[in-house]
Amino acid sequence: MTENSYNVPAPQIASLGSPQPRYMQLAKTLLNEIESGKYPVGSQLPTEQELCEQFGVSRATAREALRRLVQLGLVVRQPRVGTTVKAVSAQAGGYRQNIADVSDLYQYATDTTLVIESSDTVEVDALQADKLEAGVGETWLHLRGRRHAAAQPLPICTTELWLHPAFRAIRGIMGPLRGAVHAAIEEQFGERVVAVEQEIRAVALGREQAAALQAVPRSPALWICRRYRNRHGQLVEVSESTHPADRFSYNTMLRRDWEAGSR
Repeated sequence: MTENSYNVPAPQIASLGSPQPRYMQLAKTLLNEIESGKYPVGSQLPTEQELCEQFGVSRATAREALRRLVQLGLVVRQPRVGTTVKAVSAQAGGYRQNIADVSDLYQYATDTTLVIESSDTVEVDALQADKLEAGVGETWLHLRGRRHAAAQPLPICTTELWLHPAFRAIRGIMGPLRGAVHAAIEEQFGERVVAVEQEIRAVALGREQAAALQAVPRSPALWICRRYRNRHGQLVEVSESTHPADRFSYNTMLRRDWEAGSR
């Protein structure tokens, strides 16, 4: 099954050697230099400005290349400290998601592959209506699938998605999907997602989920629900993903407004 035409190729480590945007080429160069020992564990990589001067790239390109190395678990970035090498090879464990702003949710979708396995139009019952902020009897599109990451042989999560009735005729989302479903909604229907609400809980895997993920029933997992809203605050999409604890980690950077905090 082929991937859909609107999808963006996932910037995984396995594909860094193929023709790529400048930031991927820079990330590959830095990765090679780390592996060769030029930058040993504990050393500092060049600053963004130094990378711009050395490689003739923009600040945005340098920043994105370093972000890729963070996602691979090779470096850690700290304000006023810089970028420190913490490993000489990409981590082989579960997928790590780094969140600094809403755009990182798009990156998560392009860094992984969601395989949609079932699609049904469902009349919302009372329980579902509460979750979807919908009226009983509305017909939402219900999708089920599993998400995969290149470095992880097993699925990293099961995913359920609910799309508002206005978007239930969405095209091209069955099978392997690299790219966010809400991005496809924006492209096909002209709707714009401006806010994402996120809820996270520790849960135990149910028997059905464990079977789908080839995991142990009742083992620990992370449940993440995201609600995507348009400019009017209306729900466009609701997604619920359940990740086995050993296949996913979640990193968030919170920045302090020092001026406001000093008042």
